Amino acid sequence: MSLSIDWIAFVQVFIAAMIAALLVVGFYSLGLRLLVRAGRVPVVTPAEFTDAITVITAKDAQRAAKAAAKAARKSPLTAGQRKLAAVGAYISFGLCGLAVLGGLLLIVFNH
Repeated sequence: MSLSIDWIAFVQVFIAAMIAALLVVGFYSLGLRLLVRAGRVPVVTPAEFTDAITVITAKDAQRAAKAAAKAARKSPLTAGQRKLAAVGAYISFGLCGLAVLGGLLLIVFNH
């Protein structure tokens, strides 16, 4: 019994995975950046888990929400620019989702 590795296929999969990771992370980070510029800072309420390493207190969550509201008020962009940034953020999140969906379709239909 002989084991043979197709190194060209291995390199192709590696390159495809690297490109997909760059696309997903790039689009997601661009979307978050545009969302913050639009004045819509995402504030996530903390979840209480019994085995969590760090638990954010309600006071810390309030402080984060207050800082997000202050940052939204201090935005130097006009209303139109903020709306354009928000649209760009949602488009970027959509492209991130399409990159993930494209990867799944490649796995399902191209094996």
